[in-house]
Amino acid sequence: MQADLSPVIAATAQWLTCAYPSGGGALSSALCEVQARQAVTVAAWLRYPTPMDAALVGMAGPGGSARLDWITGADGTGARDTDEHAWRTWVDEVVASWAACLLTDPELAGLAVAALAGGSHTTAVPAEFRRLLAPDEADRRAAALLRHPDLLAPVAELHHSQLVAHLKPGQALIA
Repeated sequence: MQADLSPVIAATAQWLTCAYPSGGGALSSALCEVQARQAVTVAAWLRYPTPMDAALVGMAGPGGSARLDWITGADGTGARDTDEHAWRTWVDEVVASWAACLLTDPELAGLAVAALAGGSHTTAVPAEFRRLLAPDEADRRAAALLRHPDLLAPVAELHHSQLVAHLKPGQALIA
């Protein structure tokens, strides 16, 4: 099941780490990437909870990064070399937005991970999301931009209300 969403997860995590890179060396970059990948994995599993959902996004494609690039000021980067930026077609805007919400709101991240319990994604593979849920000081330094609420706000706000509604069905949406 995890393999079905792997192109979406990989591309969306890569987009986040390109848009909000680590400021340190190789270790910081790796820690930043792990946090992005964990947030994107949780978001993708919530967005596409069944094998059928994953198969449909695999066939139809997630939509690409064009709007996200425009919002973050990276508009036009894909036009320079389409082969170099082909991975951007696998970026999922909703998944990126939900991941941004999870990276900047620990309470929401906890609710999201709890919502995965017993789902089709977590029954076959044990999932560990420590760096998302309880980042240590090295994690925080490595992902200072990736976890900065003000910097991620334009992306997080795109689909925040849908994430909240998904996690708390029947309750009023938080603006």
